[in-house]
Amino acid sequence: MAEENQDGQERTEDPTPKRQREAKEKGQVPRSRELNTTLSMVAAAAGLMVLGDHMGQGLVQVTGYGFNLSRAEVFDPQAPLRMLFGAIGQGLAVVAPFAILMLLVTLFSPMLLGGWSFSGESLKPKLEKLDPLKGMKRIFSVRALVELAKSLAKVLVVGLIGAGFMWWALGDFHLLMRQSLETGIAHGISLFFKAFLLLSVGLVLIAAIDVPYQLWDHRKKLRMTKQEVKDEFKDTEGKPEVKARIRQMQRELAQGRMMESVPQADVVVTNPTHFAVALKYDQLKMRAPQVVAKGTDLVAQRIRELARENGVPLFEAPPLARALYHTTEIDGEIPGGLYLAVAQVLAYIYQLRGAPADARPARPNPELPEEFQEYARRGQET
Repeated sequence: MAEENQDGQERTEDPTPKRQREAKEKGQVPRSRELNTTLSMVAAAAGLMVLGDHMGQGLVQVTGYGFNLSRAEVFDPQAPLRMLFGAIGQGLAVVAPFAILMLLVTLFSPMLLGGWSFSGESLKPKLEKLDPLKGMKRIFSVRALVELAKSLAKVLVVGLIGAGFMWWALGDFHLLMRQSLETGIAHGISLFFKAFLLLSVGLVLIAAIDVPYQLWDHRKKLRMTKQEVKDEFKDTEGKPEVKARIRQMQRELAQGRMMESVPQADVVVTNPTHFAVALKYDQLKMRAPQVVAKGTDLVAQRIRELARENGVPLFEAPPLARALYHTTEIDGEIPGGLYLAVAQVLAYIYQLRGAPADARPARPNPELPEEFQEYARRGQET
């Protein structure tokens, strides 16, 4: 059954990336104490097995250092203090490798699950933690039962491994009583290290179960209601009415810039009433003619008005106007398939500029390739 929020709505939706990011900023990341404890114990056991002999010999030397006093040192008041600091320095040097190993494991083990997270949010005092009712709820919650189950499982696993090791090493324990003091101590320490390593490795089973549970539990806590997802989308993407207004303003600004380019056009190809496309071509700067403005209905009417006001010639060619409108973008080049048709129109316009009134060139009837016929039929006037 899905959890409910304070409003009684079920948390059925997976957390969004924004919700996960905010949770991490607050220090809410998945954590497994079992994983950290297991890694620390395994590292400690491995470190003791590798460094145990070195540490043991070093500690014996440190202990003997305090008893090797010359006659002069016995009567020297400063000698005990000097020897104390010397023994401390030697002891630290002996245990330093093991201490560094444990420090590194302690620092980097949390990165395996949830990564590092530094947040002051979790340090803030929360009065709700002092609420006895909520405290009782936490005690008898599912999480508390899971923690109890893990504790019992750890006791069971450690107990079984310990009993199994005792049974397996029973002969070694009997042998200790017949060995010399030094040999017996070394043998006993070796058995202790082996038992410690086996017990640590046994906890891997608990950690292997706890890690997936912690990931699932963390994701479950971050689940959202459908309303929360909608609200977040509105906050992130903007409310629909605001977005519509923004798009309208963008269209108005783009249209204003487009209209400013109409007076610089060479020709406006019209439908004649429903479509208008303004073209410009500069042989020195452009590879092909470009569309500087286009529109339908009222926008097309405004383009024609600006063209007449600024002396830009209008050329009525309904199929070509519709094809240009549907296959081009503002400030974009015309398609290669329309080069010939547009070239005929521009050539006619250029000839008109220098021709006398009684010697006008013949008006061309530009034809469209077959692949543009479909565009030419769109929005065809009736």
